Amino acid sequence: MVQAPTQPETLLLELPLDLQLSVTLEQFAVLAASNRELQLERTAKGELIVNPPTGWETGKRNFALIGQLYRWHEGYQQGEAFDSSAGFTLPNGAILSPDVCWVSPGRWDALTDEERGTFPQVCPDFVVEWRSASDSLQSLQAKMQEYLENGAKLGWLIDPQNQVVEVYRAGLAVEVLSNPAELSGEEVLPGFLLNLGRVWG
Repeated sequence: MVQAPTQPETLLLELPLDLQLSVTLEQFAVLAASNRELQLERTAKGELIVNPPTGWETGKRNFALIGQLYRWHEGYQQGEAFDSSAGFTLPNGAILSPDVCWVSPGRWDALTDEERGTFPQVCPDFVVEWRSASDSLQSLQAKMQEYLENGAKLGWLIDPQNQVVEVYRAGLAVEVLSNPAELSGEEVLPGFLLNLGRVWG
């Protein structure tokens, strides 16, 4: 009688917040495939970032924003839009997952099948990051600057706790808006207006 090989026991490992683990691009792909319940990111230096699942309030707000972007995208029918489950390999080597993003048709169509891969080798033109209660504002601001440095044209850092939006534009200073009623996609997303009344709630 041949015994089936036993599966190794899975152990949980607690990592201190100040401990940084470095992974290669190949190792990151394996980790991401094995931990689909987590949102994993990789810095340009190869450090692993583990983001736990969001709370219901963040999930509800994401849904409201994605719904509005989806309606615009259906009418515009150009480029590709993504939610937070998609990761992108930026030119600096980081793999980041914006909460919501859009890639222009010129950038997306220029990618080869290999470059699209699991984590497309492109920086989205438009990115949105939500600040949850556990998020450091400074780290999110640094992340938004990283998007701009790697080719993003427009970004929104939305802080629902304080009802503040920081607008990031390529080559311009950051604009801080207090309790805006709506946000414009400007020339990057022509005709897109985000109704924040449906998002703040």
